[in-house]
Amino acid sequence: MILLRDDRARLEVHPDVGAAIGRYDFEAANGDPLPIFQTAPAPGRRGPFALGLNLLIPFSNRISGGGFWHEGVFHPLERNAADRYPIHGNAFTMPWTVREAAPDTVSLTLASEGPGAFRYDAEIRYRLIDGALSMRLTVVNRAAIRLPFGAGFHPWFVRDSETRLTMTARGYWTETDDHLPGEYRPTVGDDRFDFADGRAPPATFVNNALTGWDGRATITWLDRGIAVEISAPPPLTTVILYSPSAAADFICVEPVSHSVDAHNRSAPGTTAPQALAAGDELVIETTIRPFTL
Repeated sequence: MILLRDDRARLEVHPDVGAAIGRYDFEAANGDPLPIFQTAPAPGRRGPFALGLNLLIPFSNRISGGGFWHEGVFHPLERNAADRYPIHGNAFTMPWTVREAAPDTVSLTLASEGPGAFRYDAEIRYRLIDGALSMRLTVVNRAAIRLPFGAGFHPWFVRDSETRLTMTARGYWTETDDHLPGEYRPTVGDDRFDFADGRAPPATFVNNALTGWDGRATITWLDRGIAVEISAPPPLTTVILYSPSAAADFICVEPVSHSVDAHNRSAPGTTAPQALAAGDELVIETTIRPFTL
């Protein structure tokens, strides 16, 4: 584990577990650590997903149909978890190499042969800036062919009864019983997914892709007197919202570069993955900035 610190925050990085982040604690006015990510044991959270933030490469969420067609060629993908479909790529399971480290910054690299036809190099840079977590992820296509890549950040934020979420997106996908997209619906006026004015997350199970996201979100913990502002420029125009129920101690607000199963879909509301020729790169960035209320 690598520990990063600055004057306002403390961050744990796990190179051997997918370059995941463990604890991310913001310092209260009295000096007490206030957890931003939820890393306490919880049902269904095992292995890398028991940590605080995972990296999603070379795709986000699920891909159906045993793979995908691209430019006339079918590329099979095998299941990689206890799930019906391949999910979240492979970078979250692999050991990364530390390239350089400083007290408040670390860069890690990965060279991957797979999954499927994917061949890629990746580099993640984590940096603390006045308590804010800055993340920059670069993915380079090393395959000899053009392929549809995706990437994203999968944070597990603390959730309690006083958690509120504020964000704006154009629409959301309902979810089928096997966790694939169902119907695309507008968020405006929806009593579960219209977060424009800030509200509690849905009380029931939620695992939905919101597209047309403007790249900004705020999570507020009224009882703890703190909040975080999430900012992510394009291509992170989709956000995945996941939490089992109001009783869950976590909520995932995941900035990602494409919607669920977008490798196999083109219906309105779908955000496509990024087609990279050999040597092309995909760069995504997100900043999580805690502040007191």
